[in-house]
Amino acid sequence: MASNSIKIRAKLKEDEVTVKALMSHPMETGNRKDSKGEAIPAHFIQEVTCSAGGKDLMSADWSGGISKNPYISFKYKGASAGDDLTLTWVDNKGNTESATVKVQ
Repeated sequence: MASNSIKIRAKLKEDEVTVKALMSHPMETGNRKDSKGEAIPAHFIQEVTCSAGGKDLMSADWSGGISKNPYISFKYKGASAGDDLTLTWVDNKGNTESATVKVQ
């Protein structure tokens, strides 16, 4: 499943996988104003999940305090090269994106 808004890597070294992901998203808090003085509506990622082999690896609940185009990195054990790893996000407007890569 290809995604234009998520760039993800999963590298296996010895018995540990390092996952690095960059998500393209405006991450608006709802506190800023545009050039006309109008409030810019809140638009941010609320939930990020990652799974591999039918197991949930990571879950994060975010708010508007996360920066634009967030980057996330974490490590886990118990994977093999070639396993599929899926990262998914859901924002406060109900939009969702997902990306799947193979562990290398």
